[in-house]
Amino acid sequence: MPEDYVALVIRLAQSVSETQTIEFKDSNARFEMIGRDIAALANSAVVEGQDYAYMVWGIDDSSHAVIGTSFNPLTAKRGNQELEIWLRVKLSDNAEFQFIPVEIDGKTVVVLRIWPAIGYPVSFDNVEYIRSGTSTQPLQKNTQREQRLWDLTRTGAFEDQIAMRWLSRDEVLSKLNWARYFTQTGIPLPEGGSGILHYLIADSIVKPLDSGQYAITNLGALLFAVKMDDFETVSRKAIRIIRYTGKDRLSATRSKTFPGGYADIDAILDYLQALLPEREEIDRGLRVTVQGYPELAIRELLGNMLIHQDLTVRGSGPLVEIFEDRVEFSNPGSSLIEVSRLVNDPPQSRNPKLAKLARRLNMCEEAGSGWDKIIRSCELMQLPAPEIQETRGDAPSMRVRLMQRRPYRNLTVAERMQACYWHACVQYANGDFLTNASLRMRFGLPATSSSQISRLISESIEAGLIRLADADAANKKRQYLPAWAGVSTAADIAQNLFA
Repeated sequence: MPEDYVALVIRLAQSVSETQTIEFKDSNARFEMIGRDIAALANSAVVEGQDYAYMVWGIDDSSHAVIGTSFNPLTAKRGNQELEIWLRVKLSDNAEFQFIPVEIDGKTVVVLRIWPAIGYPVSFDNVEYIRSGTSTQPLQKNTQREQRLWDLTRTGAFEDQIAMRWLSRDEVLSKLNWARYFTQTGIPLPEGGSGILHYLIADSIVKPLDSGQYAITNLGALLFAVKMDDFETVSRKAIRIIRYTGKDRLSATRSKTFPGGYADIDAILDYLQALLPEREEIDRGLRVTVQGYPELAIRELLGNMLIHQDLTVRGSGPLVEIFEDRVEFSNPGSSLIEVSRLVNDPPQSRNPKLAKLARRLNMCEEAGSGWDKIIRSCELMQLPAPEIQETRGDAPSMRVRLMQRRPYRNLTVAERMQACYWHACVQYANGDFLTNASLRMRFGLPATSSSQISRLISESIEAGLIRLADADAANKKRQYLPAWAGVSTAADIAQNLFA
């Protein structure tokens, strides 16, 4: 059933007084005050362990009687900019809130629901705030309170937060594609709604409430929502695929936003593959269709983009863009691992619960070798190495670009050295070395091109990308490692490989 907003206002008004997560207003609607209070209440909600914090206009501060308000968040503007847009620009990306106008006995009450800070404290105009008693104060730097807030926001999980609450059993099942959960996990489908809910609750997709009703978590909405637009917290996280004409973004010929949760990754992948280029080749007299990009790399990149995005960045979501000469995968949030070490460092997950359940759903790689497979599959098709771009700062993001196949002579020096480095990383991950012969094979070059590859190896060494594994080896037996690899002599190599 729809949330009863009148009952919500009554419950809030019954609070003995303003608290660190509830504040009452009459018609005071100064934009800066609202922004500071959103930051303070979001941070206090984390400290107090609350699912939400609230500001309420139209409740008397002393008697808590419904007096109504003239404040209208839908029409309030700063210049030509609407209030909500202005607030989202001024607040940090992890701020999430919702204005809810409510009519009670002919009087208007406005409820501002605020989600707890996740990942880091919420700030307004780059200043973090906190509630001190019933007032809003800047968060003092280098204090125990600041350290505790940082610790709580880092450990708080977006996946555990509530996406929709006060639902009956049938309403939960109508909002979620629960059949996919059982199909992809291999769990036998139980009989009846109660049996289905048992498993959904066990995997934190649904939470039971004290009222006897249920709530759907962000984890459940992200993976199994029938329509992500039904869930305010994840509606901006729906995956979008755009195909352009040519090599720029001037003309889009196809655009689709997938309405459902990420668990239906096969349908997303099928749609994406149908838009990617392919060519026909003759093999032993038979005409064979060859994909322009390796399907394995496409699937791994799609899964990585969905699962490792920064979910605290509320204003953007995963995006795939297809161009004439490339395909790009973008998601909010920078990499937790140094980009140059993606192949060899142990995997890390920004969203551990999402990653864990996604692996059981066969959406992504479980052993942490996804990047090995991406690089290696591109090598087997002799494509340029994937180009990884990372943006940090106020709007962190990650973009991975796969380029169409081009002859070695048409690759730039930078592209050749990038391919050389990643080849060394993949070889090292497999307990092997880069050699002149292995690099020639990677580019599809004959033995007569060994001098070209020797020059590339020398350039990559000078650039600090790779280095000799054994400085004492003869020229024809030289083997190479990533520059950061800690092996320098023949004895060290043997000990490292066979320990």
